[in-house]
Amino acid sequence: MPRPNEDARKDKPPRTGKRLFMLALGPALIVLSPVVGLIPGPGGLLVLLAGVAVTLQSSQVAKRLYVRAKRKWPGLGHWSDKGLRRPSHFRRLRRKEQEPTEASAAGGD
Repeated sequence: MPRPNEDARKDKPPRTGKRLFMLALGPALIVLSPVVGLIPGPGGLLVLLAGVAVTLQSSQVAKRLYVRAKRKWPGLGHWSDKGLRRPSHFRRLRRKEQEPTEASAAGGD
């Protein structure tokens, strides 16, 4: 079954039940991460990262705090964007790759 068009998906309001579930799941995973961290291995960190990712996807307040933290600590923002596979990260990478070619084309007299 083909996926719906991206533009059509943006126009639809989010499903309330799914949004509430995700909004509850994110903080629950964050709270659960120290318990899972007692088990040997990196499980607690993975659960924490999953909780943060789910929370960022479902909460506007969390997104605003995330943007504020990224502005304060841009180096950490780069790694978190890369880990969350955010479109802004890939857009910045494409822009950075195009800068040298545009500079050499403009100054190539």
